[in-house]
Amino acid sequence: MPHSQTSAHRDSVSGVRLARGASPWLLPTLATAAFSLTRARKSGRWAAAAVPTTALAAGMLWFFRDPEREIAQGRVISPADGVVQSIMPWKDGRTRVAIFMSPLNVHVNRAPLAGTVTAVEHVPGGFVPAFNKESENNERVVWHFDTELGDIEMVQIAGAVARRIVPYVPAGTKVEQGDRIGLIRFGSRVDIYLPEGVEVAVEVGQATTAGVTRIDRD
Repeated sequence: MPHSQTSAHRDSVSGVRLARGASPWLLPTLATAAFSLTRARKSGRWAAAAVPTTALAAGMLWFFRDPEREIAQGRVISPADGVVQSIMPWKDGRTRVAIFMSPLNVHVNRAPLAGTVTAVEHVPGGFVPAFNKESENNERVVWHFDTELGDIEMVQIAGAVARRIVPYVPAGTKVEQGDRIGLIRFGSRVDIYLPEGVEVAVEVGQATTAGVTRIDRD
């Protein structure tokens, strides 16, 4: 079945596909860089300023990139690019897989399974570094999906720099596995809870790619 384009964003700069929700950060940065480069032709002071502003603009383009992916086969695939930070059994029998995303990772998150989004809940909180244990109380968005494995919970957690989580789809939306569902700006974390009886296929320290790395094992 073809993947839905409900949450896709087609904007691009010089052929680079950009994440939906990037504009408030990206446009002012690009405008400043363009203005500095224009003025740099007549002023050495502006030429000096153009170097960091252009570098920042390039960095923003890199951070907000949103590449196409060949979606993998498997029951549960990674919702995020990053590194597996922890794998923890939960009291209710589920297993939580926490994936830490550094500022260098793609920060567009994808649906781990096909199904229907049953809840998208914003929970206010702090902004400690996402790799810190205290990040459990950070600002976050809690997702629930009705899938062939039952209810699947996924949590987007803001970090020390990431102050905005941007959901792409509301509750009630049907998604295909690997569809884009949201963005966390800058370093952050995504947790996924595997149902009881589902064996984890990844290890702590393993790199993951959203839509590509399989999280569960047959």
